[in-house]
Amino acid sequence: MVYAVIMAGGSGTRFWPKSTKKLPKQFLPLFGKGTMIQNTAGRIEPLIPQERILVVTNDNYVDIAKEQLPSVPDENIVGEPVAKNTAPCVAIAAEMLYKKDPEAVMVVLPADHHIEDPVEFNKILKAAIAKAKDGEHLVTIGINPSRPETGYGYIHGNNSVSESFHGKTVHPVKAFKEKPDAETAQQFLESGDYYWNSGMFIWSAKTVLNQFQKHLPEMYTQVKKSGKELFGKNHESAINSFYHDCKSVSIDYGIMEHAESVFVVPGEFGWNDVGSWTAVYELGDKTKAGNVIHAEHSTFSESKNNYIYTESGKMISAVGLEGVAIVETEDAILVCKLDKAQNVKEIVEQLKENEDFRRFL
Repeated sequence: MVYAVIMAGGSGTRFWPKSTKKLPKQFLPLFGKGTMIQNTAGRIEPLIPQERILVVTNDNYVDIAKEQLPSVPDENIVGEPVAKNTAPCVAIAAEMLYKKDPEAVMVVLPADHHIEDPVEFNKILKAAIAKAKDGEHLVTIGINPSRPETGYGYIHGNNSVSESFHGKTVHPVKAFKEKPDAETAQQFLESGDYYWNSGMFIWSAKTVLNQFQKHLPEMYTQVKKSGKELFGKNHESAINSFYHDCKSVSIDYGIMEHAESVFVVPGEFGWNDVGSWTAVYELGDKTKAGNVIHAEHSTFSESKNNYIYTESGKMISAVGLEGVAIVETEDAILVCKLDKAQNVKEIVEQLKENEDFRRFL
């Protein structure tokens, strides 16, 4: 059977002040009707029903996840006691699924990505699943780059070798590349052999556990030890022990960069990792002046290409502004240049350091 694992443990610091510790961005309705995690679960329903979805999130968000995903069984929503990056998340999910179904295939998805064409996305997933079932392979989805982006990691595909599954091309992966400088990103774009790393993975639970045994043996031993209690009365204790004992490492660094049989399925389906307010602006409906406005009352003079969000119902007016985000919540206001929106996380760090300001997080 095919299962989905939705990684929903992030804190969404770049989306402060809308994203907070109590309600981070994956549980917010930033696009369309549903929240980001609801949209993530909903778009894969043609392939994976919600009863076969596993959600791994922070302990503090388990109840929110249950409320927003009522069709996902409660026992499928796992709370992490501490944040330890993505490798432990994948390890515990793989062990749980392997215990339940030794032939389980996992589709690992971040909870907070935006995809404009879910039909095409599911076609890509179908091909990736077929490749994962074809042997002991690790499969990832690469995004055809549209610009020399320096904010994403890249996948170097061996495009001289290809095969087809369900009408989609699959290439071996030569290497994973860290976020490049502008010159290198331009070279990647011009070569045609590089793809943006989407952070989405497909493999069998057995295959990825074998890779943990090979490349992260200590974590493998820890998850196998905890696995004996994952479905018993000591379920929570087993998960807590695993997370407190294991090290913090990403699945990319811990497994993908070292594994041998890795493949990429290139795709174009309107993907955006929604990494900052800039992404929300880019995906929003714009006025003739290029402004994206989520405000009950607003007026503008000589202002263009701005993002405006307010919850209070107050009149908001802008004069002579360009490329600015203004985000107002019940107890905070953020004003920043859209091209500096990644740096909002630095404001969050300052709030954490000031005892009087922590209540705004």
